[in-house]
Amino acid sequence: MSEPWDAAAFKDRVDALLAGFLAEEAGHLLAIDAGLAPVAEQLRAAARHGKRLRAAFCYWGWRAAGQPDSDALVRAAASLELVHAAAVVHDDLIDDSPLRHHLPTAHVALRSAVTGRPRARAAARSLAMLVGDHLMALAGQMFATCGLPAAYLARARPLWAELARDLIAGECLEILSTGTDPDPEVSVKVIRYKTAKYTVEQPLLIGALLAGAAPGLRDALSGYGLPLGEAFQLRDDLLGLFGDPRRTGKAGLDDLRGHRPTALLACTWQAARPAQRERLAGLLGRRDLTDEHLGDVRALMTALKAPQRVEDMIDTRVRAALGHLAGTVLPHPARQALTTLARSATDRVH
Repeated sequence: MSEPWDAAAFKDRVDALLAGFLAEEAGHLLAIDAGLAPVAEQLRAAARHGKRLRAAFCYWGWRAAGQPDSDALVRAAASLELVHAAAVVHDDLIDDSPLRHHLPTAHVALRSAVTGRPRARAAARSLAMLVGDHLMALAGQMFATCGLPAAYLARARPLWAELARDLIAGECLEILSTGTDPDPEVSVKVIRYKTAKYTVEQPLLIGALLAGAAPGLRDALSGYGLPLGEAFQLRDDLLGLFGDPRRTGKAGLDDLRGHRPTALLACTWQAARPAQRERLAGLLGRRDLTDEHLGDVRALMTALKAPQRVEDMIDTRVRAALGHLAGTVLPHPARQALTTLARSATDRVH
């Protein structure tokens, strides 16, 4: 791969690996029984979209340690996108989200496979759950068979287990705090464990561990990765309510209908007067919300300067991340790429 880094070329490289890997796995399912075709299709579809940020951070964790480009490393990095695909399938299922990337989510798409069956909706949700479980297993398989020496993989294996535990813990914390009074500390903890760590910090550290990076470099990458991962999800919180669904590919009312513990909602709740809280509480969790309700909540949030507070939280974290980067000795291509990734991960419209 030529320097400077070509992000689009890297994405194409990861896309091709994932498409080939999942097509092969779909073929194995179809060899068992042709009736598994809808499941095989959702397996293939699960990783068709995405910015490939997790793979990119893993790649640049490797390169930050002075290692050269490696096809085996890119395959290991691509496996993290299967972790993300699994998390997305499960998250959409938990949240009962109807759309992702302008397409029906897995549990919605799979309804057509069980139309007319008893408890068809529950059956479709069960199929989606199993697709997500299989994607997580396949992530581990792709990582283990990436082609890097066994000694390299052994260095990163404990962190791989930690990543899975943190991701599950974050999802559980979100479920446990959904529907409760919004709390800024809880919302940040959910962000950290559900998204930030497995999106930026842990992929970086996995790449660095695979490369045999010294503890000092790993500490610096963690100092960059954790605040940046939090900023990434804070941007998602804003886009969830204030983004254009034509660009985000998601329904704008999802967070309100789900009464999710987002930082944006927590900032709004903290700043609201009793009458405003009562008004907001009357909308949260309702399934019959309309675009008019969305407009009302947006107006309230804007009046209370909650979006600006979240923007400030994003800016603070990006500056902290780049500050850690500035104080670390890195190969120039790695510094350049990680600086660019910090901006593209947080300054976006979808």
